[in-house]
Amino acid sequence: MTLRRLPETLVNRIAAGEVVERPAAAVKELVENALDAGARQVDVVLRDGGRGFISVSDDGCGMTPEELALAVERHATSKLPDDDLVNIATLGFRGEALPSIAAVSRLTVASRAAGAAEAWSLSVEAGRKGRPQPAAQPPGTRVEVRDLFFATPARLKFLKAARTELGHAQDAVRRLAMAHPEVGFTLADEARSVLRLAPCDGELFEARLARLAAVMGRDFAQNALSVEALREDLRLTGYIGLPTLNRGNAQHQYLFVNGRPVRDRLLHGAVRGAYQDFLARDRHPLVALFLELPAEAVDVNVHPAKTEVRFREPGLVRGLIVGACRHALAEAGHRAATTVAGAALGALRPHAGPGLPYAQAASGGGLAEAAAAYHAPLPGLADTPAARPAEVPPSATDEADSETAEAYPLGAARGQLHATYIVAQTGDGIVIVDQHAAHERLVYERMKQQLSERGVAAQMLLIPEVVELDEGAAARLTSRAGELAELGLGLEPFGPGAVVVREVPALLGEVDAQGLLRDLADELAELGEALTVKERLEEVCGTLACHGSVRAGRRLNAAEMNALLRQMEATPHSGQCNHGRPTYVELKLADIEKLFGRR
Repeated sequence: MTLRRLPETLVNRIAAGEVVERPAAAVKELVENALDAGARQVDVVLRDGGRGFISVSDDGCGMTPEELALAVERHATSKLPDDDLVNIATLGFRGEALPSIAAVSRLTVASRAAGAAEAWSLSVEAGRKGRPQPAAQPPGTRVEVRDLFFATPARLKFLKAARTELGHAQDAVRRLAMAHPEVGFTLADEARSVLRLAPCDGELFEARLARLAAVMGRDFAQNALSVEALREDLRLTGYIGLPTLNRGNAQHQYLFVNGRPVRDRLLHGAVRGAYQDFLARDRHPLVALFLELPAEAVDVNVHPAKTEVRFREPGLVRGLIVGACRHALAEAGHRAATTVAGAALGALRPHAGPGLPYAQAASGGGLAEAAAAYHAPLPGLADTPAARPAEVPPSATDEADSETAEAYPLGAARGQLHATYIVAQTGDGIVIVDQHAAHERLVYERMKQQLSERGVAAQMLLIPEVVELDEGAAARLTSRAGELAELGLGLEPFGPGAVVVREVPALLGEVDAQGLLRDLADELAELGEALTVKERLEEVCGTLACHGSVRAGRRLNAAEMNALLRQMEATPHSGQCNHGRPTYVELKLADIEKLFGRR
């Protein structure tokens, strides 16, 4: 077998496989070139998902005929004037995009330099370059790609349906549009306009939020928390969504490094860490974060697609993201997403069939019974006193009878439904609180605060309680006895398959020790032996808080209900439980009137 040099056209096609894996990758590279050229408007047109035709037009600086001929050569670029691969200030810099695309398609580039009297075009087919020709073109550049991958037909077999490929291209344009709110973008296919984003004027934060609202939706803009933090030479800005605004996947997490959209496990892990106290493991927050740092502190020359980066100090970056996001979440207080009310209204509306009148649907079941049940007196509420839980402060007063109590954000308690839900009246609506979920969050936050300040206070049991478990569960608990003691839970082995509980966290009040220890043993089994309790504090504290909170089915009097509402208003993160579910739903009078057809 003889060693030989591969033909240039084949080398280009091999390189194209790394840079252009699908039509969306070609769109991304071409739009990045337009942005680097100073464009203020970028227009993208696709046919057949980009497989048959891609056009990217911009109003940037344009190119001369000489530059046009050089632009389709490999590793020809204007973006490294000093040949410095450290201080990279542009999105592109490798000089591979145009020649890679041209190697596997029929490419035409038409460009007119700023101030030039005429435009020029150049065609390349499967790597064979033509000569520049005069053309009609306004100032700027238009790149047309036809029959993508016709020169490498094997790649065509791996492409998805046209709609799927269009979706990938749309995602690529959206990400670049979010990083550049001052630029207008359009994306269209043969049938319709898919994306139309006007340039956003004004101060950067306002323009960025306006662009995020246009891309991620108004729900995100209405429930977004501003993030701004500075640590050494690193600056983090952007917006993150409230925990109660979440999704089943991480597709709505957008991360940018020096204006470059990236997909980085470190950054996504930092976001996950920031929300770990507020979301279940299968739920994901909505975020758009922009990290700015010196060019020498990050390596963007990791992969030809330029979507991966490597940080010089990854720990510092992760700490900045986690700290800034947690600070923003703490500043949100008891606030919950506005989408919670909309979801509740959607669940309450009767599912009437076509042609069924609204009144008939309501009277047939659902709303009518719910309204009647709401107005009916709660059986035994007046003559069944509720024992005051240890964690509710005794200073609660008869605020439910005071009009001024309605001025509080969560209003004044007016009743309890099914011994589970507190109904409070505000100045312009009602609030429905899940008493167990809300109090679980309150206990959890108090436990974390005590642990960080002085350790969780323990309450010695008058009569120690022996709990029988299987030997494995008992062994897991006793092996972590020292760590659990820091959380206020004192236990000792009591023969094979049993432990004796001598102390419980004081703020939990009366607890079912057997149920608590069984749940903790299961939790420790999931954590594994390699992790300490402190490393997974949120899971263990969450289990303790669940057992120490006001349970569903427990009747509360007016003073206790109002005390719970006031504690929620004063406690960070109380708008959601430890799993990201809302602790309360607020309905405005206008919402209720719509529900009953009065609007």
